[in-house]
Amino acid sequence: MKTIIALLICTCLSIAQQTAKPYEIPFASKGNTIELAVANTSTIAAEAIKVEATGIPAGVQFKEKIVTLTTLKSKEEQTALFTFSVEKTAKVNKEDTLRFTVTDKTGQKWLKEITIKITPPASYELFQNYPNPFNPTTVISYQLSAISNVSLKIYDILGREVINLVNERQDAGYYQTNFDAHHFASGMYIYRLLATDDQNNHHVFQKKMVMLK
Repeated sequence: MKTIIALLICTCLSIAQQTAKPYEIPFASKGNTIELAVANTSTIAAEAIKVEATGIPAGVQFKEKIVTLTTLKSKEEQTALFTFSVEKTAKVNKEDTLRFTVTDKTGQKWLKEITIKITPPASYELFQNYPNPFNPTTVISYQLSAISNVSLKIYDILGREVINLVNERQDAGYYQTNFDAHHFASGMYIYRLLATDDQNNHHVFQKKMVMLK
C-alpha cells in the first residue's frame, strides 16, 4: 500500500491551516508521495523557488528532500513532488509533524506543516533469525499489530527452555532482539513467540535456527 497526500501553498497569501486529523501512512510502505502545489497568486513572476522537507521523523526516508521550481509565472501553479518510504523501525501510532519550507530568490519564506502517523503492522509475524546458521550471535525480529504481552523463548531440540529473551508488555511495531549463544552447545534450537493482545487473543509462532561452532 502507499499514500498520496496533496497540499497547496500560495506564494503571496497566508498558508492554509494544517489538517486537524493526521495523515495515516502504511507501515513499512514504499512509493508514498506528497504532491505540494505551489500557486503564485501575485502579479509578478517568482523565480528559483526552493521547496524543502524538514522535521522528517526517524524511519521515514525521502528520496529527495529539496525540489526546485525554476520559474513560477503570475497566476501559475506548479507541483513539487516528494516520494518517501517508511522503514519497519519507524514508530507507529505516533503523531509527527512534517514541515515544508518554501523560499524564492528574494528570500521570502512560507511554511506548510502537516501531521503524519504511521499505522501499525497489519498482522503479527515472527521472522527468520539472521544470520542462520550463526556463531555465536544472531538477531531475532518480529512485529506486533497491537499492544501485547510478549514472551520470546528459546528451546533446545528436546523442547527444554534454555532462555527467555523477552517477557514484557510492548506497543505495536517492529522489534529486534539479540540471542547470544556462546554458552550453549552447537545444534538446532527453536524460538517461540507468544503475543497476547488486550482481547486475550493469543498469537503464537515458532521457527528453527542452527548454532554452529
